[in-house]
Formats: sequence, C-alpha cells, structure tokens
Amino acid sequence: MSKAETPGSGVVVTGAVSGIGLATAEALAESGRPVAVWDIDAERSTAVAADIASRFGVPTVGVGVDLSKMANIAPAWAQTRAALPVVGGLVHAAGISLAVPVEELTEAQWDAVLNVNLKALPFMVQQLRSTLAAQPGAAVVAIASINASLGNQMNPAYTASKGGMLSLVRSLADDLARDGIRINSVTPGYILTPMMQPVVDYLEPGYFERPVMLGRMGAPREVAAAVRFLLSDEASYITAAELVVDGGTIASQRTR
Repeated sequence: MSKAETPGSGVVVTGAVSGIGLATAEALAESGRPVAVWDIDAERSTAVAADIASRFGVPTVGVGVDLSKMANIAPAWAQTRAALPVVGGLVHAAGISLAVPVEELTEAQWDAVLNVNLKALPFMVQQLRSTLAAQPGAAVVAIASINASLGNQMNPAYTASKGGMLSLVRSLADDLARDGIRINSVTPGYILTPMMQPVVDYLEPGYFERPVMLGRMGAPREVAAAVRFLLSDEASYITAAELVVDGGTIASQRTR
C-alpha cells in the first residue's frame, strides 16, 4: 500500500507490544503513519515505540495504560496528544483471554475480561471523537474473534466480549457516521501469536490447522494488513462491517 492511499495522521493502537497489536503498529508505521503504542506494560510500550520509530522513521509514543479502568483513558489520551497532535485512527487490539469455564467463573474474572475487551472501546471513542472528527478519513478498527461466531465452552467471558464487540461496532458506526468517522471490526481466526504459542505447544500437532480451509494458522501480519486497509482511504465507503481473516475457518465443515 502506498502512502498516497493512506492518511498521514497518527493511530492509537492498544495492546501494541506483541501479537496482532504489534504487527498492526508496524504495518501502519511502514505506510508512513505515526503510532501511539498503548499497553499495560509501560516499559515495553516505550521500548516498542522507540524501535518502531528507529526502523520506520515515523513519530511514535509509548503509553502505559491499564484499560480495565476507564479513568485511565483520559490521561493516556492526553499523553498521546502531547506527542502526536494529529491523530486520525484507533485500533483496539488489547484483550484478555481467560480460559475459565462457567462453573468456575468468578465475577472478578468476568469483569476483568469484559472491561478490557469490550467496555474500554466506547470510552476510548468518547475521548478521541472530537479529534478524529477533525481528520478526513478518520477510522476505528476493533479486533474481534471467531469465538464470537463459533462459541467456546472453555472461555465464556472472552466469547461474550467479542460477540458484544460486533454489535457495539454496528451501533457506534451509526453514531460516528455523523462526524464522518468509520468504524469496522476485524475477526481473526487461529493466529500464531505469543499468546497462542503455549496452547499450540500443548496440543497435538495440527490441532488448529485441521479445521482451516487453507490448512495453516495465520500470521499476525496478515491480520494487520486487513486493519491497515480498513484505516486507509481505499476503505472510504466501508463502515459497520466485519472483515473475517480466518483462512476459511468459520465457513469450514472440516473437523478435528
């Protein structure tokens, strides 16, 4: 994707120190967009931001923020604005995957997952809205999951958070359109991220690959490419949409 096809405004990327969030920050920086690296690990956020700036030559800022508490969003946004005054995008990739079945689930665990994965999104939009509205081509992308469609008995909180995200995106799209802001979701399938690697190592070889039409797990950069597209001017007439990046998993009738 050329820089001519991509707005030059900065993008806030949550959960940007690893996995899909990191790949997204790198993909955006590669296309010339400044990035704000938001993550609960402040030290790593700063280090990742510095590394991206050195490799891609774009302005960056690392911001440590715990998105489980909504009061933390405004200070993180103020720190971001001080470093990147022109911001035209938001990617919510931060997430907690807590594999606890319903009979063992506690209220605190439920809240921990839902707060970060789902609740934080509208409150980030609330903070960024006026700034995004001032930037032509401004857009938001939320990272969902195939669990929103397939269900997962071992992870009801995560499944609920991602299903809620799909509905929330459609609701926000109707509202944000008044300000010319687009918002879409990206639904990754089985992506080989650091969070997934221990599970892959634990299960028998091929466990995740067998139900995938393309016969392999995806790479974070393949999800990041979809996110970058949705934030670009090439997606200027796309909003309230779900872009599935799953190698054909949801549509597959293959079994394990």
